[in-house]
Amino acid sequence: MAKYKGDRLKVDDIIKRAENAQRKKDLFEDLYTDAYDFALPQRQLYGYYDGRSVGQKKMTRVFDSTAINSTQRFANRLQSGIFPPQRKWCRLEPGPEVPSERRQELQAVLDIYADKMFAVLKQSNFDIAIGEFLLDMAVGTACMIVQPGDDVQPINFIPVPQFLVSFEEGANGQVDKIYRKIRLKAEAVGQQWRDAEFSQILRQRFEQKPTDDVDLLEAVIYDDKRGDYCYHVIETQSKEEIVYRRMMSSPWVISRYMKVAGETYGRGPLLTALPDIKTLNKTLELLLKNASLAVAGVYTAADDGVLNPQTVRITPGSIIPVARNGGPQGESLRPLPRAGDFNVSQIIINDLRQNIKRVLLDESLPPDNMSARSATEVTERMKELAQNLGSAFGRLINETMIPLVGRILSVMDERGLIDMPLRVDGLEVKIAPVAPLAQAQNMEELNAIMQFQQLTQGLGPAGAIAVKTNELIDYIGDKLGVPSSVRTSAPERAYMLEQQMNEERMRQAAQLQMAQAGAMQEAPVPQEAPLPLEGA
Repeated sequence: MAKYKGDRLKVDDIIKRAENAQRKKDLFEDLYTDAYDFALPQRQLYGYYDGRSVGQKKMTRVFDSTAINSTQRFANRLQSGIFPPQRKWCRLEPGPEVPSERRQELQAVLDIYADKMFAVLKQSNFDIAIGEFLLDMAVGTACMIVQPGDDVQPINFIPVPQFLVSFEEGANGQVDKIYRKIRLKAEAVGQQWRDAEFSQILRQRFEQKPTDDVDLLEAVIYDDKRGDYCYHVIETQSKEEIVYRRMMSSPWVISRYMKVAGETYGRGPLLTALPDIKTLNKTLELLLKNASLAVAGVYTAADDGVLNPQTVRITPGSIIPVARNGGPQGESLRPLPRAGDFNVSQIIINDLRQNIKRVLLDESLPPDNMSARSATEVTERMKELAQNLGSAFGRLINETMIPLVGRILSVMDERGLIDMPLRVDGLEVKIAPVAPLAQAQNMEELNAIMQFQQLTQGLGPAGAIAVKTNELIDYIGDKLGVPSSVRTSAPERAYMLEQQMNEERMRQAAQLQMAQAGAMQEAPVPQEAPLPLEGA
């Protein structure tokens, strides 16, 4: 059991927890190192961060850029399909606990909140941060921290390389304990955390050496007794806690592409494609070596006292001293025959490249270089992408979109941008994706309903009333993500229908009166019989 100091964990216990989490993460180091070396070399920190090797060449193991390009396209496709830049990609909807008579009223308020949220996102660095976040997702684990900003940029999104983060799971596999390594200049610590408190010794050290690097440990730990999060910042050298806060929501968004039972960290498509990636790189390495032999060649030289192999320089080839080059005397210098032909390598290389692209969803149907695409084709592309993602799509929604929106609304509520008394927990307020990838799935549901309606129309009077048209209108609007501000509510539609019926009745009554009046005008006037003459 962890020991608490008052209402929070002791520093020694936090450091011990972080070390235990780091030991579990170290088991993935070799796997993640290979993935970053071959597919994301510029984001590789394993072996570089601790050694403070800034500006080092990180592509020494890379001979082919297929994995690098396909990984970038994988992140771009996920971003355009789930978090399209400068567009709305989700909708806030009332949950099942909201009474039906108040759903329409609450929906109008939630639409306003959603408009404000996306206005804030357009003003922030979200589109840039989510792109880097999804690059790490290709490896398996992606991390982002969402913090309050300033008046110009209300929210800051910071994609953190997963090398710097370790975490633990709580109940139901939820990540609720996150630890991050931070390295800052001493003078920047107080600027980063305005509420930081330093001891006299630590303050003097920072003032004497303001430009020295300081290693810090940031920890966010869920308190199940109070139902909130404890935020700690610890200076690791002195083991002094300089920041402590209580938070209602975690600032972290930790997402895994897929997760194996018993493991905490994720495994992404890059790990699946890693054997093909390494084989492709090795094949190209051997091919380039064979090409250099074909261009420069390797020679054998007879050490006959006339030719001195030590003084002969044939660049870029080399010379191998031998007793003789065939025959009684042989040639003084003779090219060494090459073994094998690497023309077959082109077939292997093309197959490997196609396999890598297929795993990283870097395929197009039809090819991208064709003419303009129709709306149906775009929908089919999104449906294909959703099918290829499989369960990873649901994990992206549950571990990325829902926590992200919840944290954004929490920060906006803290800053007074909105007043959010309800919880985004799926019961009071739920998040419905409306990005192209989610819309492709929604269209399948809508097509099934519309097909049902068309079929029932030909089943007589019972089929004509089989669909609740009034509720179907709201259902279609929700699935398509149409804001409630441009839609009429059910009471408004009922009132407008009644008005139309009254106007129709009045029009029919007016037509009837006009018809009656016209009939009276056209009817012959009866003539009176002539009076009898006198004396007749």
